[in-house]
Amino acid sequence: MKIVIVNGSPRKKGNCDTAIKKMSEIFEQASIEVEVLHVGNKKITGCMACNKCATMQNETCSISDDKVNEYIQAMKQADGIILASPVYFAGVAGTMKAFLDRVFYVSAVNGNLFRHKAGASFVALRRSGGISTLNELNHFLSFSETFMATANYWAIGHGRDAGEINDDTEADQIARLLAKNTTALLHMLEQGRNKQLLPEGESKIFTNFVR
Repeated sequence: MKIVIVNGSPRKKGNCDTAIKKMSEIFEQASIEVEVLHVGNKKITGCMACNKCATMQNETCSISDDKVNEYIQAMKQADGIILASPVYFAGVAGTMKAFLDRVFYVSAVNGNLFRHKAGASFVALRRSGGISTLNELNHFLSFSETFMATANYWAIGHGRDAGEINDDTEADQIARLLAKNTTALLHMLEQGRNKQLLPEGESKIFTNFVR
């Protein structure tokens, strides 16, 4: 099994990276392959609303001068997806948001590529805005019909400078439990697929409120 962790921080070794390493240790102990996609330090523009991904139906975004299309396929092939972001003005970091808008829309209009994967989110911040940012990340996962793992508290860790999240001992436990519960969920989903217990997908119904 394989899990992809998306790092939305622009820092190479920031607090998101520290939390990701803690989770990766748990996954690797369970013989789950981990691939980290560091998108926060890339030049990634937002969705242009051209809708070509829906008309082309080839699982790609029409913007092709970055790694987004490569990362879409990595996430499609994975059994689980974890989204990690720092908090910027009580929300998801800008580059991460641009990435998520494009990736999850391509997924949605190409047959829901991430449906029935294991999903989880983690947020790193200095002081406040964690809940709103965590909710924002979870919206992408819930929209995609992923099965979402949890911990024993909101998946939020505090720290400003790199490594300060290590002083948040509760966040350390949360990161480990999030990884353990994701691991358990991955195994349960594998059993469900083997026994054909997962429900079939349905075509999306759209209801517009302005007519």
